[in-house]
Amino acid sequence: MNSYGMDGRTGIISGGTSGIGLAAAALLTADGANVFLIGRSAERGSKAAAALRDAPGRAVYIQADLSSAAGCHAAAEAVRHAAGQIDFLVNSAGLYREQSIDNLSEKDYDEEMDTNVKSTIFLTKYCLAFFSSRQPAIVNIASDAALEGNYGCAVYAAAKGAVAAFTRAAALDLAPRIRVNCVCPGDVDTPLVARQLREGGYTREEMASVYPLGRIGRPEEIAHVICSVLSPVNGFMTGAVLPVDGGLTAK
Repeated sequence: MNSYGMDGRTGIISGGTSGIGLAAAALLTADGANVFLIGRSAERGSKAAAALRDAPGRAVYIQADLSSAAGCHAAAEAVRHAAGQIDFLVNSAGLYREQSIDNLSEKDYDEEMDTNVKSTIFLTKYCLAFFSSRQPAIVNIASDAALEGNYGCAVYAAAKGAVAAFTRAAALDLAPRIRVNCVCPGDVDTPLVARQLREGGYTREEMASVYPLGRIGRPEEIAHVICSVLSPVNGFMTGAVLPVDGGLTAK
């Protein structure tokens, strides 16, 4: 069992009801942290909280749509009312859509930018007032697409690039009070990637073939990096944008 020094700490994971967010919640609650999982689906949220109920830490689901500033404010207020203070925030809510630029609509653009960028910026904004003084930290989840071009997902790449840029700027604005870092995963074996494979018409083996390590990632591998970056032991890291992508962006 890993120990991240998060015992007794409280925080938020947006998009925490599945995939990387849920994997991070599992490691954090196993380490004794109390986690508020924020997501749209009440059914998925209830299942996620139930799956973590035997951990030393506590998991609580809060239903919210973070694609609007009002939704971010409501979620932050719900956590503030329940917990008083938080020690960490993981902005993991995201939307991926493969689409050529010539078929792009304004609605498509709004959905991807709001879910990926607006949620990150405004949930951060509304949580600032009730971060504790116990070495608080924020981790934003971007993508390898934030670091280099990729086929068929120009808006997604632009959105995740904005998340990476926001991380660097926020790290400067919030220092020395709050550390802010960004993790950029490659393809990871999550429900989002399973849907991407179905809709894209290619196989897991084809996806894996572009990675120097010869496979896509596992959610717990990305979650481990998130928890390590959140850890108070990592107190000198801020403004970092970290690829965790099986060597994809090293090529």
